[in-house]
Amino acid sequence: MPTKYIFVTGGVCSSLGKGIATASIGTLLKASGFKVFTQKLDPYLNVDPGTMSPFQHGEVFVTDDGAETDLDLGHYERFIGEHLSEASSVSTGKIYTTVLEKERRGDFLGGTIQIIPHITGEIKRRILDAGKKSGADIVLCEIGGTVGDIEGQPFLEAIRQLGRELGKENTLFVHLTLLPYLKAAKELKTKPTQASVRELRQIGIHPDIIMPRADYPISQEILKKIALFCDVDQKAVIPALTSNSIYKVPLQLQEYKIAQLVAKKLNLGKVSPRMKDWKELVEKIESPRKPLKIALVGKYTHLEDAYISVIESLKIACYHQGRSLKTAWIDSEKLEKKNKKTWDELKACDGVVVPGGFGTRGCEGKVMAAKYCRENKIPYLGLCLGMQIMTIEYARYALKDNEITSEEFDEESNKISKDKYIIHFLPGQHKERAK
Repeated sequence: MPTKYIFVTGGVCSSLGKGIATASIGTLLKASGFKVFTQKLDPYLNVDPGTMSPFQHGEVFVTDDGAETDLDLGHYERFIGEHLSEASSVSTGKIYTTVLEKERRGDFLGGTIQIIPHITGEIKRRILDAGKKSGADIVLCEIGGTVGDIEGQPFLEAIRQLGRELGKENTLFVHLTLLPYLKAAKELKTKPTQASVRELRQIGIHPDIIMPRADYPISQEILKKIALFCDVDQKAVIPALTSNSIYKVPLQLQEYKIAQLVAKKLNLGKVSPRMKDWKELVEKIESPRKPLKIALVGKYTHLEDAYISVIESLKIACYHQGRSLKTAWIDSEKLEKKNKKTWDELKACDGVVVPGGFGTRGCEGKVMAAKYCRENKIPYLGLCLGMQIMTIEYARYALKDNEITSEEFDEESNKISKDKYIIHFLPGQHKERAK
């Protein structure tokens, strides 16, 4: 069987949940016995999210092979249970870097480099390589951004070409849109969805499945209207309703037989997703549970997406232990300033997590949190930087020396004697190198 490709796009606005939709479809297909691989195509010019501010882009998810990628890959891995790689994360920056390096080497034999066919050709190569190297039956590709964005046009053109080259039996297009609710009229409006699909079709992509996102129930009349005006089967209009837990989404989509719909369009034969374990997880989520309050101490606490993998991991652990997670977001800089309200909130927690981070800002507040946990026997989990913080705090206590630190914190100033380092760089690690 040739590798099948499912392309997931979004319209009307960003943050619709394309990543969750992609992960959910992948979950259902894996539960149907297929090997699944996922890929995120991001239109931004950054080479990867590794140097992007968490305030703008959320966390950086690191794959097993060390690639710094989009947070959506974390959702893919948690839902589908497959380790991803650098091939799962493609950005405009990576595409242009590769094409320009080829041009400098003379690979194009002096030809004029253009968006079409050179940039789109590199995008297609990376999509097809993901299928070949992973050995997957089905590759799900999420296209970041919104239909109509200038940055995303080369990606949409590339997948349009793949749809033509690979054939309808090997490609499927899923389009997420927003159904805004007008409170005054007390109804959901379909015009933005119609306009978004019209724009997608003008590009040359005809969606096979439309998933309207809404905060309110979608009536059959509205589903019929979307199917009529967007020229798809009514069964191919799958409501994507807001849920109180993202882990309910695969089951919600399967209520509309989305796995069978995908299988029919891609000639996959009869499928019946085995979702027993997933249903048991959802039952645990919905059952009454005693809350567990965990403090997350960091400096990006104003944006939950900056620590989304940590939070989701804590939630899953709580679900399996019959508990619910209550997160206390603790700003480490406020701990440094001895803010009473912040300290009182920390002291009310059952456990503390100090996740990864960079730079010295807020670090002394994290050390103070680690000291409080040690002295009061509060469970403490240190991740990456949080492990360094824990080590530094205990060394200061044991050796009675408050100058003990990490070489990383003294890298720029070099004001502290090297014998004060309890954490050292690996040989060569601190030297500047291209990412």
